[in-house]
Amino acid sequence: MPARLPSWAWATGLTVGAIAAVTVLGVQADRGSHPTATSAKPSSTASAQPTPTASAPAKVPDGSGTGRRVVYSLGEKRVWLVDASEATRRTFTVWPGSVSPDPGSYTVSSRNAATTGSDGVQIEHIMYFAAKSGISVAFSNAVDGASPPPAASGTKTGGVRMRKADGTALWAFGTVGTTVTVVR
Repeated sequence: MPARLPSWAWATGLTVGAIAAVTVLGVQADRGSHPTATSAKPSSTASAQPTPTASAPAKVPDGSGTGRRVVYSLGEKRVWLVDASEATRRTFTVWPGSVSPDPGSYTVSSRNAATTGSDGVQIEHIMYFAAKSGISVAFSNAVDGASPPPAASGTKTGGVRMRKADGTALWAFGTVGTTVTVVR
């Protein structure tokens, strides 16, 4: 009669298997194609929203760390892509969701090429880096390039949206493990 494995051995095996599967899927998502979709042009309601813009490099906020990193300023609603030599590679404004991370240092924990946002909008270049009050916080851009509509009263969203070109640049810059520094 074969020996029975204790229940903790089964749980350990399942956990290791699940971690391996998630790792493989994450690597495939990072290396896979980045699908795009076509949809209607942004509505007049969407275009009435303030438009984030890329601009000449503004000064990276003091206290945002050193080395290669993404810097996200809550007050300025702006992101900087800073390389290892401390040079700003790109900076742009963003549309934050209703849930913002606390100031501090985070890392990109996972990426998803495309999905549907909690607001029903098709999004791409999703980069998760924080969570607050049970809400995941991630950078993303709308596939159709539209600005997000104002959040419905009481809706909690952690998406930090940006223009399509900025989302593409951030996706190329921010791999899993990239530091994200959030400042006031």
